[in-house]
Amino acid sequence: MSTDKPTAARVYLSRVRTALADLPANEIEELLEDVRPQLAEMEAESGAAARVEDLVARLGTPESYAAELRASGGYPPAPEGGPAAATEVLATAKPGRIGPRLALWGLVFCAAGTALVAFTAAVRFDAETLIGMLVLAPVFAVSLAFLLLRGPGAIRELPEVVRARAMVKSMREDRSADRAFAYLNSLKPAWWVVCAFALLAFGLLMMIRDLHAVLLLPVLLVAAGLVMWAGPRSKADRRMLWIAVPVSAFVVGSAFGGLGAAVKLVRDRSYTSHSTPSYASSMYQDSHGNESLRYGQRELTNLYVFDANGKPLENVYLYDDRGRPLTITRYGCEKDTGTSEMTGEDNQFPRPKVTLGTQDDRGNVNGYNGYRSYCREDAGVPFAAVIPKPPATSVPPTPASPAKPPQPTR
Repeated sequence: MSTDKPTAARVYLSRVRTALADLPANEIEELLEDVRPQLAEMEAESGAAARVEDLVARLGTPESYAAELRASGGYPPAPEGGPAAATEVLATAKPGRIGPRLALWGLVFCAAGTALVAFTAAVRFDAETLIGMLVLAPVFAVSLAFLLLRGPGAIRELPEVVRARAMVKSMREDRSADRAFAYLNSLKPAWWVVCAFALLAFGLLMMIRDLHAVLLLPVLLVAAGLVMWAGPRSKADRRMLWIAVPVSAFVVGSAFGGLGAAVKLVRDRSYTSHSTPSYASSMYQDSHGNESLRYGQRELTNLYVFDANGKPLENVYLYDDRGRPLTITRYGCEKDTGTSEMTGEDNQFPRPKVTLGTQDDRGNVNGYNGYRSYCREDAGVPFAAVIPKPPATSVPPTPASPAKPPQPTR
């Protein structure tokens, strides 16, 4: 951009500078420091036939772009009646808004879906949940196609975007909100580094749960590199938001999901806290702090009841001699982790039998290559009971009474 010929980038930059003319010269140079190389790169992509209209299609008008620079830097809006634009761009008929809206709301939908999938995968600690991202892929492809076809300039002119920018502008008029925006803007460079490290940490944590998650690492490495490259450039080239926003949503969703998983872990461990004396816990309570039912030294978790004919009884409720229910902890399978967990407490018997073990990729249970936790609930009675019959009591025969002599007749 050092030649004498007024290239498209120089014309565009001149109009941006004119729109910022009310600011101090040193601050204008600071704002344009990142804009110059970005404009030169865009101009080089278009070749010798680059026009100002091409830059406007990608970045919006120089005046609107200058307004965004003011907002990102925490400066007040341009005064009314300021200097007019130095160069006019040929007016063109306004195209339809369907394409820009598809691009905008497709990005919003993909960002929300990405955050939700990442949250679910982190809470469940299961990399297979990320397959849900395939549902978002077609929407993102359509959104990206409209973006490349029409450019971010058309999206910036949408009424909802205009209203959002006006809302941000009104919020900046409040000094406290303006300071908050300025502080958040100062954190942007660090945020992209945080995103890259968070993606790698997510992949490594998934590998702890499932070794097959190693296949996810190359994808996360590419995503980390893209966000490091596109994030800083999103200020000058709004097309980079289609990379930075979904990745940022993924990081935020996985962070909240990890927090939820941590809360769940602390909650589960709280059942085994030492809030009661150890002797009381071992003799009268189970590991969840509930009263236990024992037979000798053994803690019982299930009971099977049969009638006199050996037929198992279902839905039996047990009470002690004072009419109090014999309520103990009920256990079941946690489907996501394949482990046993507390599902409640009651005095209803019998209960499904909980079987724990390991499983391999082929579904073999307790095999040599088993590495995943396995849990199964079996209803019914796992055995047959033979109820002993009481011995028949022998009754001594009664002696026959002697026959009475016939009564004499008169």
